[in-house]
Amino acid sequence: MHVTRTSPTTAEGDRVLPVLALTGVDKSFGAVAALRDARLELFTGEAHALVGENGAGKSTLVKILAGVHGPDAGQVLLDGAPVVFGNPGDARAAGIAVIYQEPTLFPDLSVAENIFMGRQPRRGLGRIDAAAMRARTSDLFARLGVRIDPDRPARGLSIADQQLVEIAKALSFDARVLVMDEPTAALSGVEVERLFAVARALRDDGAAILFISHRFDEVFALCQRVTVMRDGRWIVTDEIGNLTVEGVVRTMVGRDVSALFPKLATTPAEVRLEVEGLTRRGFFQDVSFTVRGGEIVALAGLVGAGRSEVARAIFGVDRYDAGEVRVDGRRLRPGDPPTAIAAGVALVPEDRRQQGLVMELSIERNATLPRRWALSRFGLLFGGSERRSAAQWARRLQVKAARNTDAVSTLSGGNQQKVVLAKWLSTAPRVLVIDEPTRGIDVGTKAEVHRLLSQLAAEGVAVLMVSSELPEVLGMADRVLVMHEGRLVADIPRGEADEENVMLAATGQREAAA
Repeated sequence: MHVTRTSPTTAEGDRVLPVLALTGVDKSFGAVAALRDARLELFTGEAHALVGENGAGKSTLVKILAGVHGPDAGQVLLDGAPVVFGNPGDARAAGIAVIYQEPTLFPDLSVAENIFMGRQPRRGLGRIDAAAMRARTSDLFARLGVRIDPDRPARGLSIADQQLVEIAKALSFDARVLVMDEPTAALSGVEVERLFAVARALRDDGAAILFISHRFDEVFALCQRVTVMRDGRWIVTDEIGNLTVEGVVRTMVGRDVSALFPKLATTPAEVRLEVEGLTRRGFFQDVSFTVRGGEIVALAGLVGAGRSEVARAIFGVDRYDAGEVRVDGRRLRPGDPPTAIAAGVALVPEDRRQQGLVMELSIERNATLPRRWALSRFGLLFGGSERRSAAQWARRLQVKAARNTDAVSTLSGGNQQKVVLAKWLSTAPRVLVIDEPTRGIDVGTKAEVHRLLSQLAAEGVAVLMVSSELPEVLGMADRVLVMHEGRLVADIPRGEADEENVMLAATGQREAAA
């Protein structure tokens, strides 16, 4: 793969003009070159995948298409003519809608108000027509095949529902170009298929779709062409029929990724985490299990099954109505994270931006937040100790950043996830609860995270891993706990765990058969 394949042509052999294109685009942020000679062509009626490791420049390229950033050099072409997007409104007016990896909703506004923010339907005297807005929102959700109350506040929505609201917002623009940046990262298999049905319908109606994902099965299921970026540069564009997953991975990372799931053999030790009869009304009921030191136990199930809620309750973020959590035999006080931290429990949350990081603070400050007292002397935190601790973990997790003093908001999504991992791993936890450890992370970094989890288990850490990715669950777990509608319905040992068994339990079929 060395050259761009021929662009689409008409039946007469004429070259089709791309609806949106980038040519020779450069973009730098201070001393960091995010893009160098980037290029891309999007055609009507086509789904085009953009892949690359975290830090490859994908997010910067998307923000240029969306009018968030302007290029330092090169051009953006709309229907073959140069165009300058001064702001995101210009891009939307040109028919470009972007679904970002991280939802950006106003938490105190309703779902309908979020979708039509700044474009609310009006009636006499300029008053907002709330009924029309609700009706249009309901129509959008019907088109997506989902049920979300238009009047519900955005606050409290799950990541999956937030993503669906963002998708509905993008569809409301009747966009010619739909940019989907990791739209399926927090969706269940059923929701992904529903989204793909909508995407295919839009594509077949003439929309151009740019699809960004680290899930290659999705890329090969949806897209006709693939562009690979590495270190801010365009590497290759090719038709999907000419590619293999292995070849794309090699092109992305510049090397072979030999073992995506480097599971080390361990001998489980004593029980470290005990959860008994845990109940939170409306979320989960009578959940009981144990995790031994040296074990990786996966908590699997469909989105909405209550997995993340159990993880949050164990750590004390959410209070529970009944049951107990014990670490090394010591009962933890409900709803008290400091007690959990003192007992050696660490929680890496699913929503890194809202729950895992303080976006305005520096990388090094975020990476040392739980250890500020340990790094202090006489109640004073000295910069040198903070810098050394953060630098050690930034090197170990290969965080790509110009300086550790930069705001964590300047990092790509995958590198932000690494900072969250660094923050908690620096506490030397005895129990690690990690929710969606590789959500939004590229394939090369996934292998590193998996290797790190395996090493932690080999060192005696008890790992409870919440994951929606079945290959990850099957590849890394010593046992698979499956939840269905708030209940724990299966405890499957590694030797018996396969996709069929897990999915039967996750959909309630195994419980029904029993």
